[in-house]
Amino acid sequence: MAIRVGVQADSEDECAEGLAQLVDAGYVPVMLPTLLTDNRWMARAVPARTTKTPAADGGGRGPDVSG
Repeated sequence: MAIRVGVQADSEDECAEGLAQLVDAGYVPVMLPTLLTDNRWMARAVPARTTKTPAADGGGRGPDVSG
């Protein structure tokens, strides 16, 4: 599952502030504030990766698991 969080704003400064708040909450920016065609600003972020991988925490399917 892919989790993405977006910020939509009326100005670049407002959008950047929203993105900064997401970064403070532990998210990683994947799209910096961008002016869209309908004159609104958007930015996106995703959760920071953890050190666990699905195979490391017992989840996920390894090559020896039939399905």
